[in-house]
Amino acid sequence: MKMILHTIAVAFSMFSAVPVPHLEWTPENMRWMLAALPLVGALCGLACWGWAALCAFLALPAVLRGAGLCLLPVLLTGGVHLDGYADTSDALASHASPERRQEILKDSHLGAFAAIRLCGYFLACFALWAALPRYDGPAFLMAFCLSRALSGLAVAAFPLARNSGLAHAFAEAADRKRLRAVLAALAAALALALCWRGTAGVFMAGTALCVFLYYRRMCRVEFGGISGDLAGWFVQTAELWMLGAACAVQYVEPVVRRLS
Repeated sequence: MKMILHTIAVAFSMFSAVPVPHLEWTPENMRWMLAALPLVGALCGLACWGWAALCAFLALPAVLRGAGLCLLPVLLTGGVHLDGYADTSDALASHASPERRQEILKDSHLGAFAAIRLCGYFLACFALWAALPRYDGPAFLMAFCLSRALSGLAVAAFPLARNSGLAHAFAEAADRKRLRAVLAALAAALALALCWRGTAGVFMAGTALCVFLYYRRMCRVEFGGISGDLAGWFVQTAELWMLGAACAVQYVEPVVRRLS
């Protein structure tokens, strides 16, 4: 039990802004750290669920609900995944070789394309949250967990781009074969649970799978392998597209019912 708590604490210290006891990273508590990553998603999902419920109770305008839902995950994670999203955006916009793109990922400066795409990301995220007709708390809680389960699975399963960095450290410390099996089973369970939520859940799960498959190809072709920044890009991209899928279904379903 102590090692499990240490593993969870290491995951939260790395992937969230939640205060946790400082623990030294060891091979033991890093071995299953990626399996604890979906718990950070669960925290984001619970916080957003609570905010949506509060907004409904107080009859707050959709714009305030959307702003809170857009910003809460960033506040809880400290923007750790957005950092990878920004770096990856700069690298993709360079249209350079995979080796040069890896160099751009390691550059700590924020490029113009990263700034542009971050602005676009937040605008799209805020607009979709504000426009979402109904907030399905359980579905989005599972979506936050699913994006991180798939991200951890990719680190454990995809080829690494380089023999350094956080992704390499996590992959090398992990029991990769068993970790892949656990995260694959968890991702499948979350996807099936999403499907039980109805049509929107089916499309959210399908969208996450499509983004994951695209991500696999992108890592291999555009970067020569996975890295920590690419893992952050995937989390943000998968969550945005799942949100878009849920929003689209909720608007299309009434039209289909009227026409049928």
